[in-house]
Amino acid sequence: MSELSIGSIVTAFYKTGKYIGEITEIRPQSYLVRVLAVLKHPMQGDLHQPKEAMVEIFHERKALSYREQMNAPKKMVKLYKEGSIPSYNESLQVALEKMRQELQADESAFAIQSMKNLEILNTEYYKLP
Repeated sequence: MSELSIGSIVTAFYKTGKYIGEITEIRPQSYLVRVLAVLKHPMQGDLHQPKEAMVEIFHERKALSYREQMNAPKKMVKLYKEGSIPSYNESLQVALEKMRQELQADESAFAIQSMKNLEILNTEYYKLP
């Protein structure tokens, strides 16, 4: 894989979310990527015990914000080749809906708790000014 450059539009995984962003800095082991859109909303719960509901703290995980910067490991960053970049708000809404649909098909305690978290996050994401 050829080295990406500053200004390249890429997809990058961060924790359990996937984003479209722009490389703003190249570091030895990672790229600093500015978020432009959300492709996959982060999974809810404990990252160290995925899909488990009975954990000490069931974390509410927000998607990274528009233009927030993340350190993405180089192996988790690929050139974005899909054409135009969707708007951040539209992409967040699509990612949330996709996750909701996946969770609704699952009747586990994890899915039920995740749905509760997503409803809370949805109201936070779209608060009226």
